[in-house]
This record gives sequence, structure tokens and C-alpha cells, in this order.
Amino acid sequence: MLATLLPAARILLAAVFVVAAVAKLADLEGARRAAGDFGVPPRLAGGFAPALALAELAVAALLIPGSTAVVGAAAALALLLLFSGAIGVSLARGRAPDCHCFGRLHSAPAGRGTLARNGALASLAGFALAGSLADRPDGALDWIGGLSEAGALTLGGALALAVVAAAFVGLLRSYGKVLLRVERLETALAAAGYELDEAPALGLEPGTPAPDFEALGALLERRLPLLLVFTSPGCGPCEALMPDLASWQTAHAERLTVAVLGNGEAAEIGAEADRHGLVYVFADAGGETYDAYEASGTPSAVLIAADGTVASFVAAGPTAIAELVAGVLDAPGLPLGAPAPALDSLIALDAATPRFGGRDTLVLFWNPDCGFCRSMHGELLAWEATASGSSPQLVVISSGDEERTRAEGFHSPVLLDSEHAASQAFRSGGTPSAVLVDADGRVASELLMGAEAILGRVRGPQLVHVG
Repeated sequence: MLATLLPAARILLAAVFVVAAVAKLADLEGARRAAGDFGVPPRLAGGFAPALALAELAVAALLIPGSTAVVGAAAALALLLLFSGAIGVSLARGRAPDCHCFGRLHSAPAGRGTLARNGALASLAGFALAGSLADRPDGALDWIGGLSEAGALTLGGALALAVVAAAFVGLLRSYGKVLLRVERLETALAAAGYELDEAPALGLEPGTPAPDFEALGALLERRLPLLLVFTSPGCGPCEALMPDLASWQTAHAERLTVAVLGNGEAAEIGAEADRHGLVYVFADAGGETYDAYEASGTPSAVLIAADGTVASFVAAGPTAIAELVAGVLDAPGLPLGAPAPALDSLIALDAATPRFGGRDTLVLFWNPDCGFCRSMHGELLAWEATASGSSPQLVVISSGDEERTRAEGFHSPVLLDSEHAASQAFRSGGTPSAVLVDADGRVASELLMGAEAILGRVRGPQLVHVG
């Protein structure tokens, strides 16, 4: 059994490294960006990407012959541990750069899944290394010569299937490129004044004041986005949507208010609400609110921002409504109007822990080891030194250690967040990022991601919050 598993492990590892290397060489620009995102200095990132791809090819070549199997397995294990270490350090710093491990074939933010995959491959490399050290291994492909006729046919069929699968993947990539070109063509035509036929947007233009109705003021008192769903009794899709509405109302009450306006009599609408365990259900017997929002059919929905303006066109049908909800829940940062999480659990440097309220506050998530933080450090200190009493107070939340954080030279309150508790509570998603909290202690801006977004908001005479 071991004599069979060892060659299989080496072949699998070699195949993984070959695919990864070829994919990187086919997209060197993307590989260079990924290297920079993982902390490789810009002056080295250009040569690091092709060097890494060549190293992966070399490891794959060393894994196949029996005479170099030990060296190949050891090198494979070392590379995989190196990759895992780099990913682990990035995650610990609150960053999740694109792995780009397999070039354009698969590029996604590094996370626990990436670490788990690398851990599995590292275990396989450790097994290949241990087995090769225990007994002089044969070449990983020597077994092919001992195959029977049936075995050879099976192997040939498997290889043919793999070729077909690879060709199919290539076809999908070509199709993707065609779609991108079509999109660029449509953009160019639109810029030239040629509008292609599209499904018309339904409802009111986002940004316009939301039409008032009796319950609107009470629903917006929570200062959260409001999903207004139009339904009608006897509507099959509406009935099918009811369990989702009840689930959203319960599971996402801190991020989104979900209200239902039924086009029917109050008793009928109330009975339906009781049956599904819904709250915030109102009767729109004459359809006046439905008409005011220019809804189209039931079920349909519209998103209203915390400031009382229309935040979306009308979404028609259960699928479009679910996508509207997902857009709110998946957005980085907390929703406008949400209470800002307390900072009491963090360690404050040189001053008492600041509390929200009484004055607008710019909460800045910082890491002294973050290259993007470094790029804005000087201008941020200059703004801090010249900020007037009408400007928001700056509160810096650093994921670095005390010594490095003190060396940054901030005069504003600074808190240490080595466990990323505040970062997770604010859903900041990395450094640098920032959010404005108003004088009432509520989130008053979208999450500002990156140096340019933050500096763009502080370069003016003062920050202006949304709503």
C-alpha cells in the first residue's frame, strides 16, 4: 500500500506545483500584485513572482525521479509552510489579500480555507518526505511500465478526460474574455451616445426623499436601513417569501429593519403576520403607498436609507429582493445609524478610553506594519496638527504593539487592539480604514477603505457625515 501511496502523493504534489507555476507565469502582473499585497517590497516584487514560479517548477521536477524525491518533498514542504506563514501573518494583521496561488484559474482573498488547503498539501508533502527517507524510493512514474493492458487503457482514458476538462476550462476562460470585451464595447457605445436596450429601472430615483406614510417615521427611528416590502394576500410568491421576511427580521434586526405593507384589509394582513411570526406589518388597503413608491407587482421591495431617502430602485420578485438584502448585509462596515460599538475593552495609551457622544469622531483602524498606512502617515499627522475644534476628533485603533504604535507620533487618543476585537465589531475589513461616528454615538459614514478614501475625506476643511 505504501509503495502505491508514495508515488501518488509525489505526482499529486508535482501536478499542483506545475499548475500553480504555469498559472503565475501566464499572469505575471497579477502575481506581482499579490506579492506586494503580502508585504514583498515593491523593488523586489517584480522579480519575486517569476522566481517563485520557477521554484515551483523546480520542486515539481525534483519530486518525480527517485534519486531526488527526498529533496523535492523537503522543498515542497518548505514552500507550503512559507506560504502558510505569510497568509497567517496577513490574517493576524487584519488583512486578507488575494492569494493568486493559481493565477487567473483561481484568485480569492486568503482566509482560513486557504490555510486549510495549504495545511492538507503540507501534510501530503510531509508524508512523501517521511516515506522517501524511510526507504529508497523508485521514480514516481516507474509504475506505468508495469501496468496491464486494462490498466494502461484506464490510465489513457483518465488522461484523455483530464485533457477534455482542461480544454473546457480554457473555453470558459475564453468565454469570460468575450463577455469582458462585450461589456467594454457597451460602455464605449454608451459614452458615444448609443444606448442599448435594457430593462427599465423601476421605482423612484435613489436619493429622492422617501414618500411619507403613517408608519415611516417610527420605522426610521431605529436609524437603520429600511427594507419596505409590498405584498398582497393570495399572491403565491408573496406567501413563499414570508418565511424569509420573518428570518431577516429576527436575524438581522441590528443591521436592517424589514417592514411589510400588505395590499389588503387590516384583519387579513394581521392574520397573515401572526401566521408567519412577522412584526412591522401594515395594511395598505388602497395601495396608496405602493403607488407612491411606483412599485411594480408583488412581492416587490425598495430600500430606504437611514436619512429617509430612497436608496434603491424597486426590486421585483423574491430573488431580486433577496439580492437587495444581501447587498446590505455583505457591505463592509456597519450600516448608517447603527450604534457605534464601545471601546472599553481596549488598552488606551496615555489617556482614558474615549467615549462616543458630544462630538463627531473619526475612528481610524491602523497598523504600523501596513504599507498603505505608511503611505498616508505624514499627511494624516499634518491634518491632526491643524484640525480645528469644528473637525471631528481622531481616535486611532492600532493592531500593532505598544512600542511601534507609540513611535507613530499620534497626539490623538490611541487604543491597542491586538486581538482585532474593535475591528471585527466595526466590520472594518483591514487597515487603513476609518468610519465617522456622530455626536450621538451612531455610525454616520460609510466605511472608508484605503489611504486615498480616508485622505480624500480629511483634506477638506472638515469632515461631513452622511445623513
